[in-house]
Amino acid sequence: MTGNGIGDDGSVHDVLVIGGGPSGAACGYWLADAGWDVVVVEKKEFPREKTCGDGLTPRAVRQLADMGLEAELAGAHRFTGLRAYGFGHSIEMQWPEHPNFPSYGYTITRHDLDGLVAAGAAGAGATLLQGTEVVAPIIDEGAATTGALPTLAGVTVKEKAGGGTRAIKARYVVVADGSNSRIGRMLGTSRRRDLPMGMALRGYYTSERHDDPFIESHLDISDAEGNVVPGYGWIFPMGDGRVNVGVGLLSTDQRWKGLNTSQLMDAFVDYAPESWGLSPETSLGPPTGGKLPMGLSVGPRAGANVLIAGDAGGVINPFNGEGIAYGYETGRLAAAALGHALTGEGAEALADYERELTAAYGPYYKVARAFVHLISHPEAMRLCVGLGMRSELLMNTLLRIMANLMRPDAAGPAELGYRAMELVSRLLPDNDGLESPAA
Repeated sequence: MTGNGIGDDGSVHDVLVIGGGPSGAACGYWLADAGWDVVVVEKKEFPREKTCGDGLTPRAVRQLADMGLEAELAGAHRFTGLRAYGFGHSIEMQWPEHPNFPSYGYTITRHDLDGLVAAGAAGAGATLLQGTEVVAPIIDEGAATTGALPTLAGVTVKEKAGGGTRAIKARYVVVADGSNSRIGRMLGTSRRRDLPMGMALRGYYTSERHDDPFIESHLDISDAEGNVVPGYGWIFPMGDGRVNVGVGLLSTDQRWKGLNTSQLMDAFVDYAPESWGLSPETSLGPPTGGKLPMGLSVGPRAGANVLIAGDAGGVINPFNGEGIAYGYETGRLAAAALGHALTGEGAEALADYERELTAAYGPYYKVARAFVHLISHPEAMRLCVGLGMRSELLMNTLLRIMANLMRPDAAGPAELGYRAMELVSRLLPDNDGLESPAA
């Protein structure tokens, strides 16, 4: 299974992964760990900055533990729960006990985290090429058109150091180049415009509460005119003297598509509890942000020898904007499908990847999309959050559902509530997100 080098010298690798972020690095790790010859191509050089909320939920921690990397988080800030604010009320909730996930999370910058996981992939045997940009796919002109994505023979890359281009050939290709996914668009992926799009903005501030044991979420953020908008604000303690502060907006309705996220951020910073000490004087720089395709909104995600993973496939959780865990998970699912393909199942194994995504996330994301559409109406948002914040049981139930931590071995309030929501969502005029996206 081992390749004989990299380049246009005729060598053909088992798998080429485009992107060394969460999904790409995880995919590279699991393939290399299984003994396959995998090359991970990353445009930037680690460590590198990446806009994110920097929060690792129990789902993400589980994936890092499975890759043998949790010990590397020893210097990161560990938090035990979520503190929620909304419409004059607040509540502190511990992460729930679960048979498959830990009851804690971490905050760590993507500057530190992504390089750590990419190094883990390299340690498992993957070839990691940093400062190497994929500039074009190499279409296999001799292959029969059997999938929704073109069959590739490899890619052309440009090296930052020398500026020259060369070819890297592979039997299979994974596109994991993030939410903007330039390569995905080259191959024909697009986003369904009828599904939610997230927009987020975050910045860092110094704060005496930098080691608070709870991450904090504000569910009643407002625009400059005081109108409640569909989204939330967050304050995540980093444990190093800083807090990560941001706002996330769900673009579910034409009313919110033109909203200025910078003004929303300013309004949230002014509104945040004084104890955090957020002000222009404690700001460590201007906020940065971007768009977040959610709920399996980008496709197609599988072809004859190409898979789309992570944010490039729109796998972010619409309930809470979480993407890191789903990047790790979909990278692992892609690796499993490719392992089957490489052992003789071929293109059928890649079709199984799409089915695995549907089984893992389809019904859940449909419930999430229905919930997002509901809270896009200010009065519905006020009613749901206002009533919920008065009930500790209800908020803990929602925490378990929104963080996708329902137990497989129990039928408690969260599990029963989710099943009821899923039944209702089946009656709504929305499909499972697997059809061809709108152009």
